[in-house]
Amino acid sequence: MIYRTVGQFKTSYASDQALFPVRQDAFLLGIILLFAWVIFPLTASEFAFQTLLIPILIYALAAMGLNILTGYAGQLSLGTGAFMGVGAYACYKLITIFPWMNPVVAILLSGIFSAGVGVVFGIPSLRIKGFYLAIATLAAQFFLVWLFEKWSWLYNDNASGAIQVPNLDMFGVFVAGPQAASITQYFVVLAIVSLMTVLCINLTRGNQGRIWKATRDMDIAAELIGINLMKSKLTAFAVSSYIIGVSGALFVFMWRGAAEPNLFDIPLSFRVLFIAIIGGLGSIMGNYLGAILIVGLPVVLNIVPEAIGLDIKSATVEHLNIMIVGALIVFFLIIEPHGLAALWRLVREKLILWPFPH
Repeated sequence: MIYRTVGQFKTSYASDQALFPVRQDAFLLGIILLFAWVIFPLTASEFAFQTLLIPILIYALAAMGLNILTGYAGQLSLGTGAFMGVGAYACYKLITIFPWMNPVVAILLSGIFSAGVGVVFGIPSLRIKGFYLAIATLAAQFFLVWLFEKWSWLYNDNASGAIQVPNLDMFGVFVAGPQAASITQYFVVLAIVSLMTVLCINLTRGNQGRIWKATRDMDIAAELIGINLMKSKLTAFAVSSYIIGVSGALFVFMWRGAAEPNLFDIPLSFRVLFIAIIGGLGSIMGNYLGAILIVGLPVVLNIVPEAIGLDIKSATVEHLNIMIVGALIVFFLIIEPHGLAALWRLVREKLILWPFPH
């Protein structure tokens, strides 16, 4: 009876294609937003903010950017970590060159630089696709990380080769740097991620989203019906890289506090890719589900054995985490390629018809 749709009649195409055609979906989203904006800030500890809440939101945003490119437009990419690095270094330079700039504005502007770099490295997608495009983006990954390390101007000739986040304030409250409170950083991250999520939902549900899906499903047929493949693919790279760049700026300025070039190496790219695959390619909600699983799994593996009296070494926990994530990726690729989002859709359909057989 939870998802009973009796009495919810659709009298127009617009109402049938609404964001929440089932009233219970809007109610569920309201509960989630209540937890995110009210309950978590009132009850969460410093450990919860730094270990779970903030990284889940940042990784979900990075996976959302990758999902725009891979899940909706069908263009494979293995350079997510490097594009996050472009956003982080761009934000650092904006803050140091224009110290009066609002930190949130700097974070949002940093994505523009990442979008420009993404378009440049997306040009090969006009001639190659699939595995070969993935290798091209992997080359971009290696080149950009090398650039972060060798171009000292990017980190202001710091002897350590790292970027350090200074104390940044908004309206007299520190939002980044050593003096910033975790709850303040959480609200900034939550606001930006919410804004980006609304942007992605509108893009993927509109005309541009249909163009990307047509390009993904059969690019030759899409071109025959008048879709400009060059514009479609490069737009996907630009939007995806912009979102990933913003997530990279949040990654350093609102969570890590400092970064070296190797932070944006290939393991970060694969981590975001795993979140997108497990959550579900071509799904906005799946990015959050995948991030919750990937970020929360190590925490659970550390806390649960200790709670039940088992003494497990940290190295063993790390190995278990890698094994479980690997098994989940194989499971979802074989059993349910559309990830956790597809499992939720299946549960939702059964709840709508329950208790009747189907």
